[in-house]
Amino acid sequence: MAAIEFGVLVPLLSLMVVSVTDIGLAIYRKMQVEGSSQAGLEYAIAHGFDANAISTAVAAATNSSVISASPVPIKFCGCATNSGVSSMTCGGTCPGGGTAGTYTIVSAQGSYSTIINYQIVPNSYVISTQSTARLQ
Repeated sequence: MAAIEFGVLVPLLSLMVVSVTDIGLAIYRKMQVEGSSQAGLEYAIAHGFDANAISTAVAAATNSSVISASPVPIKFCGCATNSGVSSMTCGGTCPGGGTAGTYTIVSAQGSYSTIINYQIVPNSYVISTQSTARLQ
């Protein structure tokens, strides 16, 4: 009887271990993509806006070859509001009376492929993040 129970439980427990590992690896990939986006933003804050250099910083922030700066970083002028940053003409006056600032948006994108085919979920996911900061 114990051999039958063992024979039934081992495959089930193995599938559970693989599934939990898969979820953990997917969360880790999401953290890598978020960290890459933030690294690109930190580069822009420290060195100024240079789309190519920021894209390189995003790609170099992790050892994963599937993470890139996509879409490319952009620079725009805007005013901070309660709901985010609204686009404005450079040098224009914000509704609160201040001058419009220069902002950058750095995006990072990566993909994750599951360890096994679960049949009910896609085998591959695209993970995207976006970070925004004022440069001046």
